[in-house]
Order: sequence, then structure tokens, then C-alpha cells
Amino acid sequence: MKKLNFHPSFLQVLYFIILLILFSFIIYTPTLIQGSASISEKIILEEETIEGSLLGALMILGILILGIYKREIDRHKEQIKKIDDEKKRVADRLLVSDQYIGQVNVQINEIESIFNSIEKYPRTKADFTRVFSFYGERVLGIISSHWALIRIINRDTQRTVSEHFHTRPGFTSDYPHVSNKMIVEKQPVLSCTTVTSKPDNLEFIVSCTIPVDKMNRHQLGFIQAIVNEITMLFVIYNYSNSGKNRDFVNDQISSPGFR
Repeated sequence: MKKLNFHPSFLQVLYFIILLILFSFIIYTPTLIQGSASISEKIILEEETIEGSLLGALMILGILILGIYKREIDRHKEQIKKIDDEKKRVADRLLVSDQYIGQVNVQINEIESIFNSIEKYPRTKADFTRVFSFYGERVLGIISSHWALIRIINRDTQRTVSEHFHTRPGFTSDYPHVSNKMIVEKQPVLSCTTVTSKPDNLEFIVSCTIPVDKMNRHQLGFIQAIVNEITMLFVIYNYSNSGKNRDFVNDQISSPGFR
């Protein structure tokens, strides 16, 4: 059987109507009952007994109705509390969703800045220095760290080809001592995370070292995209300059790199 649900205001009206009827019966009971009543020859109910019994029954009925009324009111209060709790949970989920959407929008802007901000391929060392600086800023925009070390390493000699140490504005730091051998062999660097270029068939490796213990998968994906983008630009740079001078990979630029 389907349970009927009554609105509290309807219950209040119904309750007061019933009470009004009960009080009317109580008031007019002496008028309604006239004389005694005989159940049998031996059992005769006097007028006062009948009136008292009827009044008692009406009072009990009123108490029962009051209990039902209070139970229904409590049930509706509980339903209202559940609805309020559910509204709060929905509002919290919406807030989390808005925050997530905001983060996604920021990430989309970062992706666009990574892949759409280079108007010209680098043709000189000065151009490539600007590329390093640009992507260093992108790294610090993604990771909450004070510095980032981007380095290009010759796989065979394990010597630094070129590198860029980028610090956050207003922050100074000593140059980090990061071993090229550890980077090439993909050994963990204490208190740092190093992301290396994915293509393993090139004679050089591009790395980005940040002083953080770990990153989430979104941050790691962005840093990997930056490292791969630098790798692609360096390949293009090498190719475009191969006919003009000797291979840049073998040109050991003076820098504080480590074997």
C-alpha cells in the first residue's frame, strides 16, 4: 500500500479541526446524554457514569491524535533535515566541480601557452636561450618550486651540451649539483624529480629537474610535454644548422655541467 504523505500545514489544520470536534463533544456531552442507560436488568449506567466514560474516551482519543500529529511532524522534520543535508552535499559537489573546471581551464591555458607561443623555430644560440627561458617560466607556472634546471646532455660522452637554470622572480638559489650520469642512467636525484625526453634513439637527452619529491599525473604530463617540445625544437635547430657549422650536440658549450 502506498503511504500517504501530508504536508505539516495540512496536519496542523486537521489536528485543530479534530480537537475542535473533540472539545465540542466534551462541552455538549451533558446536553447530548440525558438520563441513565440500561444494559440489562441488573446493569444500569447512570448519566454521570456515561458522561465520565465518554469524556475519558474523548480525552484518550485526543491524546492519541496528538501523538500521531507529533510523530508526523517529527517525520517531516527528519525529511526536511535530509533534504537540507542533500542540498549541502550537492552544493559542495558543485563547488568542487567549479574548482576542478577552473583548474582544467588553467591547464588548458598552460597547454596552449606551451604549444602555441613559439612563433619561430630557433636558429641561433640566442634564440634557443630564449626558448629555455620561456619553458623555464612554464615549468615554474605548473610546479610550486623555486627553480628548474633544463639540460641537454650528450648520451655518449655524458657531457652537458646546453642548459638553463631558471629561478622564480625574487628568489636566489645556489646552482644545483645534478650529475649527468644519474640523469642519463635515470637514477633518482635526492629531493628532486627529473623528467627526461621520451625518444631513446637520439644521441642527446633533454631533462628537466625540479626540487620536488613528487608530482601528480597532470603536472608530470605537462612537464613531459615541455621536455618533448624542447627536444623537438633542438632537433629542428640542429638540422637547420647542420650545413652551417658542426653539430651542436658535439659542441660543448661552457656551462657548469657534471659528468
